[in-house]
Amino acid sequence: MTIEKRPHREILSKSVVTKEGKKLGVVKDITFETRTGELIHIVVRDATSYCSHLNLELSNKGEVLIPYNSIIAIGDFVVISEEDLM
Repeated sequence: MTIEKRPHREILSKSVVTKEGKKLGVVKDITFETRTGELIHIVVRDATSYCSHLNLELSNKGEVLIPYNSIIAIGDFVVISEEDLM
């Protein structure tokens, strides 16, 4: 799957939702591998209680991290495939 390249600032502050429409939070930042530029996670702020049911990885600051490869679309929202989180 290829995701259209977008500037970092266009993705910040977008709501993160599952393809079933459950809100997970808002994009705070993106983590990436500095040597290769590979995107690793989106960092979520204002995480909803639904996130705790998904057992997602947390940053050392306690922020929810969603694997970048679970993104299926970026538009008005960042849409995540829940199946790819398991």
